[in-house]
Amino acid sequence: MKHEALRWGLIKTRFSTFTAWIDGAGRLVRFWLNPEDAGAFDPDAKRDQKAIAHVSGQIEEYCAGTRRDFELALAPHGTAFQHEVWNALVKIPFGTTTSYGALAAKLGRPNSARAVGLANGSNPIGLIVPCHRVIGADGSLTGYGGGLPLKRALLAHEAEVAQGESDLFARAVVGRS
Repeated sequence: MKHEALRWGLIKTRFSTFTAWIDGAGRLVRFWLNPEDAGAFDPDAKRDQKAIAHVSGQIEEYCAGTRRDFELALAPHGTAFQHEVWNALVKIPFGTTTSYGALAAKLGRPNSARAVGLANGSNPIGLIVPCHRVIGADGSLTGYGGGLPLKRALLAHEAEVAQGESDLFARAVVGRS
């Protein structure tokens, strides 16, 4: 199956170096949480930092704490069920977490926590499709493509940003007479 060549580039942040691939329409196809073997993923892909500038800019804003939601066209490859799970992931609010079971119940499939976990684990657009916000039912951190230290750091970052914003709001409200 012949497809248009993808373009890819590296995005260096305080958390890690990420890798993004976009298609000819500028849609994000894949976002890896580490740069290992990036060039081998699609040997026909062309390394092109300028082509991923729109992705890189939003990642930088997220890392700086000035962006909560991404505004990127996405084109991940997956099954209908995987897309259903990934669409639910993007609805998990910034700074919050949920469990696989709760996500399965939200999808109307309360007995499908394991299937939801597998779809979550095959998410090709980590961070932007925030699979890091899904944890174990007991509150434990579970597997993450970028490793548990990265998952912990991203969740701590979001909690800090969300808390800082609510503190600012609280001070503004309390400060009024």
